[in-house]
Amino acid sequence: MKKLFLFVLVVVIVSLQACCPKTNESEEVSPIIGKQDLKLNSDIMTPEVLWSFGRLSDAQVSPDNSSVLFGVSYYDKEQNKSNRDLYSVKVDGKDLKQLTKTRAGEYNAQWRPDGKKIGFLSTASGSVQIWEMNTDGSDRNQITFVDGGITGYKYSPDMTKLLYTKEVKVDKDVHDMHPDLPLATGRLENDLMYRHWDEWVDTYSHVFYADYDGTKIWNDKDINEGELFQTPLKPWGGIEQVDWTTDSKTIAYTCKKLYGKAATLSTNSDIYFYNLESGKTKNMTKGMMGFDIAPVFSPDGNYMAWESMEREGFESDKNRLYIMNLRTGDLTYATENFDQNVGSITWTPDSKEIYFNSDWHGAFQIYKYTLSTGKIVQITKGMQDYRGVALAGDKIIAPMQTMSLPTELFAINPENGEAKQITFTNKDLLDQLTMGEVEERWIKTDDNKDLQVFVIYPPNFDPNKKYPTILYCKGGPQGPLSQSFHYRWNYQIMVANDYIIVAPARRGVSGFGQAWQEQISGDYHGKSMQDYLNAIDAMAKEPFVDEDRLGAIGASAGGWAVYYLAGNHEGRFKAFIAHDGIFNEEAQYLETEEMWFENWDKGGPFWEKNNKIAKDVYAHSPHKFVDKWDTPILCIHGELDYRVVVTQGMTAFNAAILKGVPAEYLYFPDENHWVLQPQNGILWQRTFFNWLDRWLK
Repeated sequence: MKKLFLFVLVVVIVSLQACCPKTNESEEVSPIIGKQDLKLNSDIMTPEVLWSFGRLSDAQVSPDNSSVLFGVSYYDKEQNKSNRDLYSVKVDGKDLKQLTKTRAGEYNAQWRPDGKKIGFLSTASGSVQIWEMNTDGSDRNQITFVDGGITGYKYSPDMTKLLYTKEVKVDKDVHDMHPDLPLATGRLENDLMYRHWDEWVDTYSHVFYADYDGTKIWNDKDINEGELFQTPLKPWGGIEQVDWTTDSKTIAYTCKKLYGKAATLSTNSDIYFYNLESGKTKNMTKGMMGFDIAPVFSPDGNYMAWESMEREGFESDKNRLYIMNLRTGDLTYATENFDQNVGSITWTPDSKEIYFNSDWHGAFQIYKYTLSTGKIVQITKGMQDYRGVALAGDKIIAPMQTMSLPTELFAINPENGEAKQITFTNKDLLDQLTMGEVEERWIKTDDNKDLQVFVIYPPNFDPNKKYPTILYCKGGPQGPLSQSFHYRWNYQIMVANDYIIVAPARRGVSGFGQAWQEQISGDYHGKSMQDYLNAIDAMAKEPFVDEDRLGAIGASAGGWAVYYLAGNHEGRFKAFIAHDGIFNEEAQYLETEEMWFENWDKGGPFWEKNNKIAKDVYAHSPHKFVDKWDTPILCIHGELDYRVVVTQGMTAFNAAILKGVPAEYLYFPDENHWVLQPQNGILWQRTFFNWLDRWLK
């Protein structure tokens, strides 16, 4: 129920392993999925237009700082799938080149350390393997032939080796125990964490390294051999959780070396060093009890920086910047006096400073930390999300998005924060659309706190009209409510359907200090719910808001909020939509897989009768208020969601029908906590707005 960084890309790469082996005749003649020259009949966004945007990601600056390599994914409704191609552009925005155009797709692209080649992952051979090509896209050659394919890779700095990650079968299943039953479909489990997010745990991600000569690899070695642990961590972790030391002698990797029940109860991951020469592994963050992830080494080889959380079991603890002096072992808590989270850690070439991004008051900005002084300086300002940091000489290259702009690359002056857009992936579509205005407001809560609320208005907004208005309930429950351009919960397509959207940064949202974020734990039903009601009540007083046509929508923890409000809204709302929401907290405790989350946010299990926090939490489970349900509700859920299982949505729908409340249930047998397929995504949007229009227009 938390952040989405890198997850979709990881899902795509893993899913390619299963879907890529052969191409049939119809696929051979189908057009390559890529950018389309669309001429729109209207300036109002539709689901089809939303799914036509190119999705830019994974910017990599060339070793000579002259060019940026990146990928763009496009989706096709008819083929019901996506494809990803690679592009490059000069850091000044000139000389845009499309480097690939294939059906196989190219992922995890990176410059070889010498800058002479570009490596990437492709399914062209039938499984995901490393390929290389010239920097102009010519002369493609397959480098690896790893059985079963790989999921990520990195070159060693001296280019004598490669590391890669791969799914490995370690423990026995029923077919190993009963070889005479090859068609048996049963599973035999004896511990927890047997499934996670959207997959049954049959394999474990391990790190391998191999010799490399520029054309092939050999002498592959599994540095996690026999271990029942995941590295990188699933589901959020990618290759950024594994790295080489600058001397190419050691591999650093992120791992939580816990299994079964212990793994479900703890967030205690550590950073391990594996020395290639000795074959020995050392835990570098032993005794640091929360998440420790994403090691990044200074160019001079003297320091390791990483992201660290303090408290075991709290996945939304403050994400801190830590630095280790590798010569002395001394630790520096660099952001001790910085009450914000840290991500996208990037060293300067002289190893004296670190750039990173952090969210504050509804936007992600870029900051700089200086080792010698311990001073942190904010580089950028404004209402946008900078979701990464890369350095290119005297410029910062960063992907940026807003509520009205899909991700594009910007070159930023680190002296004054001025930004210049250097890619225009979706300019042709955006030029044909009219976007709604985004307004930042601050209102007072019942307990006299300042609550940030984003209000998004319909295109061509007329203040003399009255509009149906929707309360957006954020998921998480922790994490940012910022300038995200989402491809399902997209504010602009919502307002394009002539709704005003109200999005409060209620208790639990990051970017307002750790204390604000932590107020939701053990209290979903208290201050955060009142924040929602304060926000919608304040907006209902506006002359352009029709207070008789209010709705509330949300997913995951936002779905919990919708189910709770359905029984506690005092007639405010006329329609609800809950996607993958928690309905029954007692069932959720025993159905989900990451027990650390349940124990922290709920206070413990429901059978602890003397646990005051848990007792209060379960007493306020949404299903306890079904007797008050009287408002139409749409419930949406995916079968492959193991975080919030499908029965949560199903039982909520059943309860509504049994109560005589108008309800619909949109069920996806092949989607997880998200909706990732184009036709399902379009179906989701159509059903979403048909429901709102039915009850609010």
